[in-house]
Amino acid sequence: MKNETVLYHCKKNVGIITLNRPHRLNAINIDLLKKFMEQLDRAKQDTKASVIILTGAGNAFCAGEDLKETASGKTFAEWNDEAERLQEIQRMIMKLGKPIIAAVPGYALGGGSEFAMGCDIRIAAQTAIFGFPETTVGMTVTNAGTKILTHLVGLGKAKELVLTGDFIDASEALRIGLVNKVVALDNLLDESMAMAEKIASRSPLAVSLSRTAIDQGMESGFDQILELEKSHLLICAQNGTEFVKKRLKEMGKK
Repeated sequence: MKNETVLYHCKKNVGIITLNRPHRLNAINIDLLKKFMEQLDRAKQDTKASVIILTGAGNAFCAGEDLKETASGKTFAEWNDEAERLQEIQRMIMKLGKPIIAAVPGYALGGGSEFAMGCDIRIAAQTAIFGFPETTVGMTVTNAGTKILTHLVGLGKAKELVLTGDFIDASEALRIGLVNKVVALDNLLDESMAMAEKIASRSPLAVSLSRTAIDQGMESGFDQILELEKSHLLICAQNGTEFVKKRLKEMGKK
């Protein structure tokens, strides 16, 4: 299975998706997109996994479009297929129903940066590099990156990164809010697992509903989000009673 383009396995209650084209810095081609979609669906259906980690094999997370393959030529239909799959991956991540953490060891460029931004939390190694080189090679951001990047770093910084195509290191990514945490490369997966296990120890129902509310809150009006939050609380009260009793009992013993 090690020659598969995208890998999946479950460790304890954490599912791990690994982009697995290390010889090409896990760059995007149509096979990677197809297999990524398959493994996202597998992660969603895996009842043992309540949190997902997305990472890349070798020294990169994902270096964006595989320009070597692109240089050999693509038909308009092939470009359309790729764009639709890129965007469907973003939809699948949003509808995953489980938190997903990006563990970024190295290059996260173009579509690779967008894969990371689509995740709920981003943990970067000190060796990570982020950037949007699309304009440099005559392309544009495709996978909702213009929207998500603006939410994360602000309008001015988003325009600067996209229009210049400049790369930034992990410390700058942390400073501007593109990533949540920077750690040593050797500790990247351990730190990501620790974060995942902490989230997994919480109520799966409450975590899933909270994730949905935060995502929808970016677009909802004040009254809409209040109504949504109320409905979520009532769902928890109706369906999460045993978890609440167990947790309160544990807290009472401390």
